[in-house]
Amino acid sequence: MTDTTLPEVMAELAALENPKMRAVNERHGDDHGVPLSKLRAIAKRLKTQHEFAGELWKTDDTAARLLALLICRPREFTAQQLDQMLREARASKVHDWLLNYVVKKNPNAEELRLAWFDDPDPVVASAGWALTTDRVGKSPDGLDLSGLLGQIEAEMKDAPDRKQWAMNECLARIGITQPEYRARAIDIGERLEVLKDYPTPPNCTSPFAPIWIAEIVRRQG
Repeated sequence: MTDTTLPEVMAELAALENPKMRAVNERHGDDHGVPLSKLRAIAKRLKTQHEFAGELWKTDDTAARLLALLICRPREFTAQQLDQMLREARASKVHDWLLNYVVKKNPNAEELRLAWFDDPDPVVASAGWALTTDRVGKSPDGLDLSGLLGQIEAEMKDAPDRKQWAMNECLARIGITQPEYRARAIDIGERLEVLKDYPTPPNCTSPFAPIWIAEIVRRQG
């Protein structure tokens, strides 16, 4: 435990703000300009402090919330707390870290996946799809993969951005990890053309599902 106070940490985060980095981050839905390496260094210094993480989260400051997710104890949150946190997570990076660093390590992850999957809020639903994608890769037994592909085929083309991205990731993961569904996954991707023209830097794999599937399968083969 450290003697660092909330005002001290907030002042430290404010001092680390980089206006140019904020401008770049804001284009991706993240209203902060603190380098993530600096955030991780603060988290390493503070070590795990679950109660203090709660204080940081309540500030509604994006950088503070990212720090909170690094110093909390993922298994100590209730399903209700995580549901509330997800609905409060405005910034895309907070949303992603909450899912990957906390929810996936929480014993209520499967309960939350089912609860969020068809939520009327597309951002919440995108979290359900992200958890489903994770399960497709790790423990697909019990999942209706054919049904998932049918829902993707029917809904992905017109889904809001964040949900569409999550559904597309699920489509690709099914195609990559499930050979018996690969042809169908590629066919759905080719017909829907979701993210077909997404700008992809050199040496990066396109998120367009048919290209993504083919490239990862090639690397694994």
